Amino acid sequence: MFERYKGGESALLVHVFFPQESDIEDLKEFEVLVSSAQIEILDIVTTSRKSPQAKYFIGEGKALEIADKVKELNASVILVNHTLTPTQERNLEQLCECRVVDRTGLILDIFAQRARTHEGKLQVELAQLQYLSTRLVRGWTHLERQKGGIGLRGPGETQLETDRRLIRHRIQLILSRLAKVEKQRNQNRQSRQKADLSTVSLVGYTNAGKSTLFNALTNADVYAADQLFATLDPTLRRIIVDDVGEVVLADTVGFIRHLPHDLVAAFKATLLETQEASLLLHVVDAADPNLLDNIQAVDEVLLEIDAHDIPTLLVMNKIDLMEGKQPSIDRDENGVPIRVWISAQNSLGLDLLFTALKERLAGKIQVCQLNLPIHLAKLRSRLYKLNAVEHEVINDDGSFLLNIRMPLIEWNRLCKQEPDLLYLINTQNNN
Repeated sequence: MFERYKGGESALLVHVFFPQESDIEDLKEFEVLVSSAQIEILDIVTTSRKSPQAKYFIGEGKALEIADKVKELNASVILVNHTLTPTQERNLEQLCECRVVDRTGLILDIFAQRARTHEGKLQVELAQLQYLSTRLVRGWTHLERQKGGIGLRGPGETQLETDRRLIRHRIQLILSRLAKVEKQRNQNRQSRQKADLSTVSLVGYTNAGKSTLFNALTNADVYAADQLFATLDPTLRRIIVDDVGEVVLADTVGFIRHLPHDLVAAFKATLLETQEASLLLHVVDAADPNLLDNIQAVDEVLLEIDAHDIPTLLVMNKIDLMEGKQPSIDRDENGVPIRVWISAQNSLGLDLLFTALKERLAGKIQVCQLNLPIHLAKLRSRLYKLNAVEHEVINDDGSFLLNIRMPLIEWNRLCKQEPDLLYLINTQNNN
C-alpha cells in the first residue's frame, strides 16, 4: 500500500471527450474550477472515448501515459473532469501512486474553502461525508479483521467498518443540526409571509455576478469575487420597490453543470429560499459565449428542487463587456418585462431593473383621500415614511387632507397595525 499524498498544490488535469459531450467549454470551465481551488495546473491530458472504461474510466493505455506524466512532472494530485466510481479512483491511484480527485471532489474542496457561516460549514461537511462514505475502501484495504485470542479480542470490525459507522453517526448528527436550522428558517419565512413581504431570490450560474448585483441593489458588503462559488451562504436584505413596498432580496449559491445530486440535497436549507420566492431573478453573464448552456444548467437544477414553476425575470448582466450594448428592458407580447440588460459592476440599468421588479411584483394599488385630525400627526409621519402621500392640504382647523397612493398589501398591513386609521376610515365612509 503506497503512502497517499496529502498535498494538492500542483495538479495534472484529465478530460475525456465523449461523442455526446464534445464541447471544449466544459474543459475550460474545469480549468477555472481548478484555479478557484488555488491549485497550479502542470499539464492537461485529453482523450476521446465512446464510453467510460470500467477499470480506469480513461482506458489502460492512457492511464499508463498519465502515470508516466505524474512521475515526470512530480504532480501531487490528478484531477479528473468527470465523476469516477470509488473503484476507478482506487485503480488509478494504485497505478499512478498519486492522489486522484474527480469533479465532485474538487467542487467539495472549493465549497470547504468558501463556507463561512456555521450553517454553510455544516452543509459542506454533510456533502463531504456522503461523498467519502463510498470511498473509504481506497485507504483501508490493507487492514484486515482484528484477530481473536487473549489480548487481541476486539469489536470484530475492520477499520473500514469502524470508519463507516462513525461517519453514519456524524451524518445523523449534522442532519439533526441542519433540521434545527431549517426549522428556524421556516419560522422566519412564515413571519415574512404574515407580514405580506414578497421575497425575490437571485439564482444563476456560478460567477454570473449575483453577489455584485445583490450589493448594488442593497448597499450591502457581501463577498463578491471573479471566481466560481464565491457565495455559499444565503444572505437576505430588505429593499424598497415603488408601488410594492418592502421586498426581501436573497442571494444564493450559484449553480454549475453536472452539479452532484448529493450536493443539491446537502444545500436543501439554503435552496428553500429559492423554492419559497415570489419571483426569481435569474442572473446571466450576457458576455459569456456559453450563456445558453448556462441557462439550461440552472433550469435543470431549478427543476430538481421544484422551483421551476416560480415566475422568473432574466437579468442579463455584464453588458459592460459587450460592445455597444445599452441597458434596456425586453417585454413579451403582453408588455410584461421578461428580460433586463444591466451591468451590476458599473451600476448600469439598475433603475430599469427596479422598474421591471415593480411591474412584476406590484398588485393592486390603494388610492384614497384621508382627513387626519391633528392628534394623528404620528400616523401622518408614518405615511410619509412609506412614500404614500401624493398631495397634502392643511385645513383651517389644523387637520391634514391627504391624497394616499400605496400598494394594497402595505395598506392592509398598516390598517392592522394602526387601529386609529381603521376607525378613521370607517367613520369617513359612514359620513
